[in-house]
Amino acid sequence: MTVEQMSFADLPESAEFATAALAQTTFVVVDLETTGGSSETDAITEIGAVKIRGGEVLGEFATLVDPGRAIPPQIVALTGITTAMLYDAPRVEEVLPAFFEFARGSILVAHNARFDMGFLRKGAARMNLPWTFTTSLCTVVMARRILSKQEAPSVKLSALAELFDVSVRPTHRALDDARATVDVFHRLLERIGNQGVSTVGDLTTFLPRATAAMRAKRSLAAALPHRPGVYIFRGPGDEVLYIGTAVDLHRRVTSYFNGSDSRARMAEMVGLAVRIDHIECAHALEAGVAELTLLGVHKPSYNRRSRNPARGWWITLTAERFPRLKVTRTPGIDSLGPVANRGLAADVADVISGAAGLRTCTAELKKASHHFCEGAGAADALPDPLVAALPGVCRAASERPQTLPDYLCRVEAARSLLSGRADTLLTALRDRVDLLAEQHRFESAARARDRLSATIEVLARSQRLAAVAARPEVIAAKPDGAGGWELALVRYGRLAGAACAARGVSPMLIVDRMRAAGTTVLPPAPELGPLSGAPAEEIALIERWLYEPGTRLVDVTDQLSLPVGSAERWRHFAQTARLAREAVMSAGV
Repeated sequence: MTVEQMSFADLPESAEFATAALAQTTFVVVDLETTGGSSETDAITEIGAVKIRGGEVLGEFATLVDPGRAIPPQIVALTGITTAMLYDAPRVEEVLPAFFEFARGSILVAHNARFDMGFLRKGAARMNLPWTFTTSLCTVVMARRILSKQEAPSVKLSALAELFDVSVRPTHRALDDARATVDVFHRLLERIGNQGVSTVGDLTTFLPRATAAMRAKRSLAAALPHRPGVYIFRGPGDEVLYIGTAVDLHRRVTSYFNGSDSRARMAEMVGLAVRIDHIECAHALEAGVAELTLLGVHKPSYNRRSRNPARGWWITLTAERFPRLKVTRTPGIDSLGPVANRGLAADVADVISGAAGLRTCTAELKKASHHFCEGAGAADALPDPLVAALPGVCRAASERPQTLPDYLCRVEAARSLLSGRADTLLTALRDRVDLLAEQHRFESAARARDRLSATIEVLARSQRLAAVAARPEVIAAKPDGAGGWELALVRYGRLAGAACAARGVSPMLIVDRMRAAGTTVLPPAPELGPLSGAPAEEIALIERWLYEPGTRLVDVTDQLSLPVGSAERWRHFAQTARLAREAVMSAGV
């Protein structure tokens, strides 16, 4: 019979530590390095632990452990621990009794506690050692409960260490990671100190709990593989409730039944689920693209993001005799987007119209010989493009009627900005911000800076996605962390094939097979817009994957590059503006 380690999510209110003050409770923060991920077949190679109470470090425990076998190459690459380093290390039979004595009478804390506790409990069972630790606390569970998705999109130890700017950064060595976890643990407790959480019992109540009904459904995940893929929760009528992705299907889906997700709608969804389907994928990119497709088809009621992959707004240059920028749901030949928010799209269209001098009036000029909107005489300056135009004021207002030759040069300037061929208009707008600052009109300069930075970000993203969508074929490879390669075949912005080349297998052989079996994507018509008709969210996933550290281009039609005048050159300006804006907001100014 297997006895599962309890977590704080499962801890009864009457447990030994329930009334103990957090500041007076002894915790031992532990981290293990192992030869792999299974407590059944793999072994411990290093233990690191830090004993703390009341914010003070009481002691440390650190030792290498001889696993009695060679260290796999991928583990050597990850941790730096080699077989030779463990030659004279003590065996686990010597180490575990010493560690248990070090941690006696404390609450164990770990990052992803089920992993560490699984190895420790399994080792104790093999050696017939008593297991005296009734509870463990997981900083992954704490982070998911205490931090928002916006603040902490990832709850990996490295991501939380970066978020909290801790003094010791994780290195995949046991003691360093335990020290980093101590700092993360303390920061998380600080976040909830003003919410009445002062005892272990308070913390137990605050953290999400796994109900008996949830735990009873863990068998639904029993057959899922430890592979990347997409999982699909189905309800009693076989309806799709929720769709998600995972790099490890079994581990991710099992977490839904442990109470680690504090969202009420997720608990409700788990309560309704009667079956879980899955689709294995070659790697996370293929899983992400498959998820987007399934979300668009099923539109599950418990998914909030990406249920409509075609959503978004486009800033499109109209095909009129005197073209203007229009915010629409569908792209055209000269378009920018998609932009999630219509207000932002309208604002960016106004900035570009003002910079280029395009009309913003909506008069139909299909057969007109000229454009003429009054309002900018000799005594009246045209509205500043970095200040929102007043209703009814046309950005192309002039003293005299504008003929087609007068106007088309403005259209060409806007078209060059949209496509990235030239950034002359951005330079002029930046000079305008500088002028306002030189005139000591700092509030006006800040508003103008923010408007310009929003325009740059929209332009840069659209141009990056368009560069991927324009390539007939891109083949890229990314290290899989185990000595092999993740491979992707992209055609006109769509994932046409995905594969993995394991360590020792020729990747080019797999590339040739992937290319031969890849989905055919026909050259798109220009009127489909800059993304060639491909879903923007799919191209965004692909673009991020292509530019992740370590990804290499294997083959590409022409070259994967941005135009010389791309707004990407201005990203530093936009990032600096964002940081300045956030600093002002955090200061409450």
